[in-house]
Amino acid sequence: MAGFDIYSLPVAGGVAALCPLPGRQDDYSADLQRLCDWRPSLVISMTTQAEMVACDAAGLGDDIEALAACWIHLPVADFGVPTPDIEELWRVAADTALATLQRGGRVLIHCNGGCGRSGMAVLRLMVEAGEEPEAALARLRAIRPCAVETEAQMRWAFSGRD
Repeated sequence: MAGFDIYSLPVAGGVAALCPLPGRQDDYSADLQRLCDWRPSLVISMTTQAEMVACDAAGLGDDIEALAACWIHLPVADFGVPTPDIEELWRVAADTALATLQRGGRVLIHCNGGCGRSGMAVLRLMVEAGEEPEAALARLRAIRPCAVETEAQMRWAFSGRD
């Protein structure tokens, strides 16, 4: 099984990245240390609480905040897109992420596997930051080919240009 990898790229003057859920593929403590070493200013979790519990990562939010990073939980079902209630939270998360990136900060977004939901969210940030959707997708998939797994996720990510 692959290790805990963080896939990053420049966005809006800062660095955005995606990765799998710490503890999913390896030891939670080792993954958390890798996450800490990456020095994120903001971490957005797109996993459900059940997914976090299954990977012994139920305390991830507290652990991230103990590292002096901001944590936002936006639970989205696997292969899904944000529901209307999560969509409202997305606006706050996106505004925070874009402000962080524009200050030269680092934003890390994860889902369970580090592909679909996290790719969708990173792509949406890229589009909201002013990148052309197709060019942003190509740039994202150059570092993480599995980013954005469904047509619904693609539509949601591209809707950031509206």
